[in-house]
Amino acid sequence: MHFASIGSGSTGNGTIIKSEQSLILLDCGFTCKETVRRLALLDVSPEDISAILVTHEHNDHISGVGVFSRKYQTPVYMNYGTYCQKDLGKYSQLFLFNSFQSFTINDLHISPLVVPHDAREAVQFIFQLKHKRLAVLTDLGYISPYLYGELTNIHSLLIEANHDKTMLANGSYAPSLKKRVSGKYGHLENTQAVQLIQSIDLNQCQHLVAAHLSQENNSIEKVTKAFAPSLQALSNNIKLEIDLAGQESGFEWKYIQ
Repeated sequence: MHFASIGSGSTGNGTIIKSEQSLILLDCGFTCKETVRRLALLDVSPEDISAILVTHEHNDHISGVGVFSRKYQTPVYMNYGTYCQKDLGKYSQLFLFNSFQSFTINDLHISPLVVPHDAREAVQFIFQLKHKRLAVLTDLGYISPYLYGELTNIHSLLIEANHDKTMLANGSYAPSLKKRVSGKYGHLENTQAVQLIQSIDLNQCQHLVAAHLSQENNSIEKVTKAFAPSLQALSNNIKLEIDLAGQESGFEWKYIQ
């Protein structure tokens, strides 16, 4: 299983998961034209996308879904809450999944994870190919006990590190937006992401990627400093690679061995 990103942040998101039989675009938060341009940077043709899988209805995750589906005849998978919340016009094909049941797309086993976020029915996902598991966990305000229980035997983790608390508090956002971002249904800040890393077994983890960084309320330096103690504790895992998902460039293909 391979995975890559075409961009991650408040102005657009898209993650690609690739197996022998599937090429899944997780969220399509850019325009169709921009999505195609970014896919090309990873040598992906839009016609090759097996399906678009949607986490929730916020524009930075869904704005290009309808047009892309119609133009390239791409099936779309979303839950009923997201479908009801956002009218994106017709889809080539639409599959509504149950947020509490796993399903498959070709050879990929996909488990939705219900997350606390200010959307109608927000989910994230664990992707499994044979015994290898990739967890994608962004756009949530806190890590619930349920999520801790689901994040076992993870071989790659894409985790939100949206903001630094001090930068957000001193930044230019309106008070209401600061409250939303830092609230229980907002976004994970750096130390919350670190708490997750410290609380689950990552001895099998090959890739740890910090994602959905705020361009205004976080920085590479802040994330690196916050993550450093946890990474030292994982230093016995010689396979572990650390990376950041950027807004403009995402990240290159990573292979889960």
